[in-house]
Amino acid sequence: MPYAAIDLFCGVGGLTKGLEQAGINVVAGIDFEPSCQYAYEENNNSVFIQKDITDVTPSELQALYPANVDIRILAGCAPCQPFSKYTQRYRKDGYKDEKWRLLYSFGKLAKEVCPAIVAMENVPELEKTHVFKDFIDKLEDCGYHIFHKTVYCPDYGVPQSRKRLVLLASLLGDISLIPPTHTPETYVTVRDAIGDLPPLIAGSADPNDLLHSATALSDKNLKRIRQSVPGGTWRDWDKELQLVCHKKSTGKTYPSVYGRMLWDAPSPTITTQFYGYGNGRFGHPEQDRALSLREGAILQSFPRDYKFLRSTDILNKHKLGVQIGNAVPVRLGEVIGISIIEHIRRYTDGKEKNND
Repeated sequence: MPYAAIDLFCGVGGLTKGLEQAGINVVAGIDFEPSCQYAYEENNNSVFIQKDITDVTPSELQALYPANVDIRILAGCAPCQPFSKYTQRYRKDGYKDEKWRLLYSFGKLAKEVCPAIVAMENVPELEKTHVFKDFIDKLEDCGYHIFHKTVYCPDYGVPQSRKRLVLLASLLGDISLIPPTHTPETYVTVRDAIGDLPPLIAGSADPNDLLHSATALSDKNLKRIRQSVPGGTWRDWDKELQLVCHKKSTGKTYPSVYGRMLWDAPSPTITTQFYGYGNGRFGHPEQDRALSLREGAILQSFPRDYKFLRSTDILNKHKLGVQIGNAVPVRLGEVIGISIIEHIRRYTDGKEKNND
């Protein structure tokens, strides 16, 4: 039975690539940010549409699905910053109302387009908000069966200790995510993911892969990382290298900042600033530098040959860091896709047998 998907808030294509790897035809990705178009279209068999989701009409979405498709899927990950712990704590003055409208737009489109399957991925904190409850209420009013759960990504083969909220909704019947594919003994580790990449020094790049590029470090930060132990903290440094904030009571609650990752465990959550040594535990386990952009992308489970830049583009670490860090991990997208396909086959096979 043919099925096709549209990816809202598609970015550079993490979710789309995962759904494609699972065997789902993604016909279009929609995102407001034009700089995502090259990576999205270069790596996926899909068209990129640059548009604000609040301006997308149900009829536009309907027209994107092929006429011969029996099962339509609407998927997406609304920008998660409004729902993060940081935003919830520090930015309560109107910011969330401006951004939360994106999830309301997603819900409105789902209600009016009425696809057989709706899939969404976001930060776990979203589950506690009124906008998430409203989203679920809207789907339930339309007859959808709802599943949602906070997922620990290493349980599904993502080499990163990321937690994400996954929602699946179906008009066909009960739906859920497939059981975990990995256990702590079989988690994909940093070593498994990036251990064989060419070594770099801070401030250098692999001549064969511009994305395998490491940010330069100051002399003081070089001294700090050389005294950093994998899995350790800034407490391992000589006192003269410690920051003023580390000596305050508030600074003592952030031991992972300026830390090295462990080889034989999943990486910390890849944020939009993973390429900076001082932005978290993003020090390479062995080399005296922060993660390269390529390493961050691989830990987000993008294929190693995923193209983010044209050969003529100027490397912009900030922009690429945001694109990579904000992406849905590709492997998680694949797991979502596999779950959807197994669900569709379970219900459509039953209908075909009944018809026989």
